[in-house]
Amino acid sequence: MHDYVATALRERPWQAVPLEQPQPLEALPTPALVLDRAAFETNLTRMREHLAAHGKAARPHAKTHKCPIISHAQMQAGAVGICVAKVGEAVAHAAAGVQQILVTSPVTHPGKLSVLASVARQIDGLDLVVDSVVGAELLREHWPADARLGVLLDVDVQMGRTGNRSASTLRKIRNTLADDARFHCRGFQHYAGNLMHIPAYAERRERSLAAWELALALAAEAFDSAPEVVTGCGTGTFDIDVAVPAITDLQVGSYIFMDREYVEIEGHNSPTLNAFTPSLSVACTAISAPTEYGVTVDGGFKAFASDSVAPLPLDLPDAKFRFAGDEHGVVLRGKGDQEPLLGRVLSFMVPHCDPTVNLHDVYWVRDADGLVREIWPITARGAVW
Repeated sequence: MHDYVATALRERPWQAVPLEQPQPLEALPTPALVLDRAAFETNLTRMREHLAAHGKAARPHAKTHKCPIISHAQMQAGAVGICVAKVGEAVAHAAAGVQQILVTSPVTHPGKLSVLASVARQIDGLDLVVDSVVGAELLREHWPADARLGVLLDVDVQMGRTGNRSASTLRKIRNTLADDARFHCRGFQHYAGNLMHIPAYAERRERSLAAWELALALAAEAFDSAPEVVTGCGTGTFDIDVAVPAITDLQVGSYIFMDREYVEIEGHNSPTLNAFTPSLSVACTAISAPTEYGVTVDGGFKAFASDSVAPLPLDLPDAKFRFAGDEHGVVLRGKGDQEPLLGRVLSFMVPHCDPTVNLHDVYWVRDADGLVREIWPITARGAVW
């Protein structure tokens, strides 16, 4: 069954689709996921320059965008590779020619390991995190002789999702794989996702640096020499964790898009995280005005991820969005202001970019003149395995 779903992923289109004629926002089939090309490219440049100034590299997380076109753009911007959260995402990106991939979640299913082995044969470099002796032993048992795999120990100090907090166990994992030519233990990963959206910058900085201190202490007991790769971090700590000398690369993801969760946290010397420009929005059409205080648009839970804050109306100052079911949302405005909006296409900043992207098939890429000329497939959409 794993081979079946992997084959289906490999056959998905991934290259850009040019439109026959440029289209305005109003012509799109709403709800439409819109990517502002100029803002996206600016964000790539800003992150590249920031990391280069601190002697670090990017290993961007493709779970954010699930799009090989974007992964290739990130590699061209100097990334040392991309991250994926799941095996399916690795399959989709390898099929599109992405050559350096790190799977950031442990894999303990023989069927998935078989699929990963096929990916390893296909690309220049595949890495996988391991956080248990069981996982290491499964690798030894099921990994084929003709495939090579880079291994990163997954170190956890507080998040409690994946990773290991025992130095002796981490060393045992490394020793289990050390004498096997199929595997190369390259270093370790530490990701503190629980810290990324702490509102106050000072607290976020203090807690992130403290977590890295603990993680490095654990790793020092597990490795006999300095690791080749020390990776982790995220958009919320992109300008904090660069101060840690041992870190080689940052697994930043949301910086290319930004979302309401991120733009509303405090930045360094700024009330909001404004280092990057929001580039992702969902366009919806106003379709009804059943009450005197709200206008209904054609985007609801199926258009926006709803696990946190609400979408933010970009065209209507002081308006608020309220979910009204799977297919609909209500934009709340002042009494009597709704009728002129019917038929109008409105844009909304997404609440949480990663799961919102996973709800859509394509990005409609808007150029500086406001017209859409290309569609980018979200090739790894739904690759949750």
